[in-house]
Amino acid sequence: MHAKLPHLFDEATRVTAGDSCWQGHTSDDYWAFVGPFGGATAATVLRALIDHPQGAGDPLSVTINYCAPIAKGAFDLDVRLVKANRSSQHWCVELSQGGGEVATLATAVFAERRPSWSHQVAKFPDATPFEQTLPFPKIKASWANQYEFRFVEGEMRNGPPQTEPASAYSKVWISDRTPRKLDMLSLMAMSDAFFGRIFHARRELVPFGTVSLTTYFHTDAEELAAEDITRVLATADGKIFHKSYGDQTGELWSPNGRLLATTTQIAYFKA
Repeated sequence: MHAKLPHLFDEATRVTAGDSCWQGHTSDDYWAFVGPFGGATAATVLRALIDHPQGAGDPLSVTINYCAPIAKGAFDLDVRLVKANRSSQHWCVELSQGGGEVATLATAVFAERRPSWSHQVAKFPDATPFEQTLPFPKIKASWANQYEFRFVEGEMRNGPPQTEPASAYSKVWISDRTPRKLDMLSLMAMSDAFFGRIFHARRELVPFGTVSLTTYFHTDAEELAAEDITRVLATADGKIFHKSYGDQTGELWSPNGRLLATTTQIAYFKA
């Protein structure tokens, strides 16, 4: 029998352990228009932290600041445990290439999640089932074609200029095009898989790039594995576009009705 090939996502986010410096490599399969897909970069950083021998607990919060473009090829990850106590760890990761300046700066909080009182205030969004929702066509950016997007509401459309901006809100099923059981790494990447809100508001593609994102995890690895899912229902919206920058917020839901992660981002645009 032939051995099962690694999923392209696992290949793209592979890291090699070092002492304090780990190594990774960009992937053509997860390439955006001018650099690697930010979600793949974030997941690679998170993989180094999950695999780190000093790591403990599950990711609670990950912030990624994209400081400069990342070129195709190898990169280094300088991983430092800044502070640890009985229940949490605080990490800092710097991504650089060829001994140059930092291209990506990340911080992360890991925590031991213990049983407690629970109450999910947010309500699961109404949506047509995944199987009854049409898939979005493939686009030029290779990273987007590694996912299957099925828009329930707010599909991205290019069209003639409008007098008034369109809604920036979307509700969409997101799954790996080649199915892969959801874990913390894919949840991290999918939290950046929303198309730029300005594309929806203006109904056109404009120069765009994420500057900073923070993703909060509302589940741990064991609970997520128990969900046994390959897709999320995601909602995204933007509140303001002003002087070259706009915000973006998102929620990622299990088909079973669990809020798995939320994200807040700030992005650059030229329009």
